[in-house]
Amino acid sequence: MSCEEHSVFRSSTAIGGAGRLPHRLRGLSGQPRLGSVEFRSLASAGGNLYGILLSVILLLAVGGAGCHRRQRPLYAVVPKGQAHIFWQTVHAGAAAEAREAGVDIAWNGPAAESDFAGQISIVDDFINRHVDGILLAPTDARALVPAIERAKQQGIPLSIFDSGADTEDYVSFVATDNYEGGAMGARRLAAILHDQGNVALIAVMPGGESTLQREKGFRETLVREFPHVQLVAWQYGMSDVARSLAVTEDILTAHPDVSGLFASNESSAVGADQALKERGLAGKIKLVGFDSSPSLIDDLKAGIIDSLVVQDPFQIGYQGLKTLVEYRAGQHPPKRIDLPPVLVTRDNLNDPKMKSLLNPPLAR
Repeated sequence: MSCEEHSVFRSSTAIGGAGRLPHRLRGLSGQPRLGSVEFRSLASAGGNLYGILLSVILLLAVGGAGCHRRQRPLYAVVPKGQAHIFWQTVHAGAAAEAREAGVDIAWNGPAAESDFAGQISIVDDFINRHVDGILLAPTDARALVPAIERAKQQGIPLSIFDSGADTEDYVSFVATDNYEGGAMGARRLAAILHDQGNVALIAVMPGGESTLQREKGFRETLVREFPHVQLVAWQYGMSDVARSLAVTEDILTAHPDVSGLFASNESSAVGADQALKERGLAGKIKLVGFDSSPSLIDDLKAGIIDSLVVQDPFQIGYQGLKTLVEYRAGQHPPKRIDLPPVLVTRDNLNDPKMKSLLNPPLAR
């Protein structure tokens, strides 16, 4: 008998169902069996309570012998993807909190941030493993809601990080103030363009609440505060560098008068950066990006990128896991934890705070 079958059987007997075994534990005749041996004694017991109880005790003893229970609490961390430096830094932050709390983490996410079906499957697998908690960055605000609700139904606490979901069935939501991050990008781009000119937005993808909020903050701030800065083009790079490069080139071809770009995540910024370099427009068209990576920092130093709006993914991972550990300990973590975005330029690049944000401890 597997550990899962043993658990199911034990639950059924505890609710006044002695002798009613899971379907997989019954023989072809419908009589209970253990392996290939049918408990014919149960059938011949004629309702004899002693015989039934004896058989139950034997079944539980044999079935439970091979079960290996976890020695420490296990928490699952499920990012939108795994390729970007951002997610690797989140992983490092969660691992740091796990070490401090004396718990273990299991890290798994889809290869592509557009694969919400794959992320749902990962979450369901962790639910079936009965982990002690799940820290999730939903790839899609709506598509992940049923999986989040399933975790709650199974009594597994779940916190959300980075990107929201259309549900309140979670312990805490830990993220950057993404709307403010987009507004910060709009104000910086308008300032370096002297409050006039045509600009374009290299967006990420539909459905991701965090980047949608950044893009909303960017657009609405331009309209509200900078009427002479016109957003003339806006395309999704689908969280892919090659696609972001291609849509940037399309925009530059269709709108040769564009004087500034805002790219709302790491892959969008890298793709836009490459497009400007390939067209010999680096430094001529102003680029404000979101998130960081070693190549983006190098191009910031070189003047190809004007500035980057950055998050603190280490703290997002650290604080996110901490909410679950505290909840399991009977505490009441905040329903929402907002971490402020920060603007990095060549002028403040060497400040100690910026060095810490841009060079996170990735070793886990």
